[in-house]
Amino acid sequence: MSFGNNLRTLIEERNLTQKEMAKQLSLAPSTIGSYIHDTREPDFATLKLLAKYFDVSIDYLLDYRPEKSISNQENDMLRIFRSLSESQKAICIEQCRAFIRVNHQERENKK
Repeated sequence: MSFGNNLRTLIEERNLTQKEMAKQLSLAPSTIGSYIHDTREPDFATLKLLAKYFDVSIDYLLDYRPEKSISNQENDMLRIFRSLSESQKAICIEQCRAFIRVNHQERENKK
């Protein structure tokens, strides 16, 4: 995905408007629009600002993954997990543990 698509996804996930986000970050709404449409790229300071604002890595924003890095799914899971409240994180972890138990049981049943 492009930087613009990643930014659009983050904005939509938080139910923000481009205008709201621009105001919160002291950026022009037209600048945000240009980023989303991939007609303009942010400078380093703005990349840092956006990464901090959305609690994601700059690598995530730029869709850059070194060869041995985590997959898109893992990146998404981490990003989503970080956005949860502490109680939601606890529930998420317990649900994942339940999936592990189910998978283990299914493997045992196949033997």
